[in-house]
Amino acid sequence: MTTTTSIDLQKAAKEHLWMHFTRMGGYETEDVPIIVRGEGCYLEDANGKRYLDALAGLFCVNIGYSFGEEVGQAALEQMRELPFYTNWSYAHPRAIELASEVASLAPGDLNRVFFCNGGSEAVESAWKLAREYYQVRGGTKVQASPREPETRHDELVAGARTPGRSYKAIARHIAYHGTTLGALSINGIPALRNPFEPLVPEVRHVSNTNRYHRPAEETEEEFTRFLLDELEQTILAMGPETVCLVHMEPVQNAGGCFTPPTGYWQGVRGLCDRYDILLSADEVITAFGRVGYWFGSERYDIRPDIVTSAKGLSSSYAAIGAVIATDRVMKPFLEATSMFAHGITFGGHPVMCAIALKNIEIMNRERIVEHVRENEQAFHDTLAQLLDLPIVGDLRGTGYFWALELVKDKDTRETFSDEECERLLRGFLSNALYDAGLVCRADDRGDPVLQISPPLVAGQREFDEIVGILGEVLTEAATLMR
Repeated sequence: MTTTTSIDLQKAAKEHLWMHFTRMGGYETEDVPIIVRGEGCYLEDANGKRYLDALAGLFCVNIGYSFGEEVGQAALEQMRELPFYTNWSYAHPRAIELASEVASLAPGDLNRVFFCNGGSEAVESAWKLAREYYQVRGGTKVQASPREPETRHDELVAGARTPGRSYKAIARHIAYHGTTLGALSINGIPALRNPFEPLVPEVRHVSNTNRYHRPAEETEEEFTRFLLDELEQTILAMGPETVCLVHMEPVQNAGGCFTPPTGYWQGVRGLCDRYDILLSADEVITAFGRVGYWFGSERYDIRPDIVTSAKGLSSSYAAIGAVIATDRVMKPFLEATSMFAHGITFGGHPVMCAIALKNIEIMNRERIVEHVRENEQAFHDTLAQLLDLPIVGDLRGTGYFWALELVKDKDTRETFSDEECERLLRGFLSNALYDAGLVCRADDRGDPVLQISPPLVAGQREFDEIVGILGEVLTEAATLMR
């Protein structure tokens, strides 16, 4: 038996650890980066090298790395009192307290909280909830108001089919929603879906809100209308009575921080109301301060029926996620014989709940959400200096959630080929940023982007350091790719 004092970490990592979303063959000759401690916005590896974490782990260490002792004390006290009990037909104080706290922070009547272990489980749970909601509720779905026959072809064709359950979902292209089989089915990234097909039926994907490659003459209002018309036609083609869920992020992460155009969310909400479909906001990243509000749904007035959350709920000091539902969604499950037929052993684990409660306490005490709003413009303006570089085509995002799109030609907005992306992102940028002591994400699940999303405690000093390192590395990258 080995111990942490005698084990060769590098050797053991290569022989035993299977890392997530990692090309393991790349470490045959290279060392595995082993992170051993963190403080504020900074990390340190096993060799003593220091890094500025401009990705907050994975968009999730919202309070930064300096509260381990305080959070650990909360975990210790809970361990002493009650190390574990289940939420299957039982409750315990920390789950009740955390559910109450989350409900108080969530907008509108999002008052009922179902705990799970992370983001993928939250998305999986939300889709199952939407599917069962229409069964438990009973009766037929609300019919849309009449429209002219010549504009209803898809709806009429769908209506001729034999009515069945409401089980289908709609999401957006390039959107990432997790990796469990149901969540993966909602995922809009073909490269992640293809190895595991056939997936859970039936999901269709509509356009995301990326404006950078839209026609230059298109107004924001025209773009919004295009998106909403496409969504409505997709609902009609699928058969409105069969669709239970529209699942979208307030600001889409994959592809590079796509913010919504004016009127978009109000239109999506209107279509869901019209066709009696539950609207689910994927706030695994955007909840708990990332966009300057406790929930992105509040910032964009989304008014969802369901919210999925994780990451910032505990600032990832614990593995915990939550599905938050409105009173309307909960109502049919309050009948004496009704039950949401879903559960997870560790959902609402008392120690995880205690940590999440402490995280929210720290965020309130340190004014973390207010800090993001107060510094959002300064962060944007500092990052905007990078737009002077020939390889940087676009800067988009909000709060502490930003992306730089990298282009081959700024004038034409031409992107790089797949081979060029491989050379640029994985052949150069990932290693160059690592060597320079900056953690951010070089991603080409859509067009090539660098994603920047530091802990929410970051300030101007960190903004300047991020831009200083990126400026040097991207200048070199532009020369390399010229």
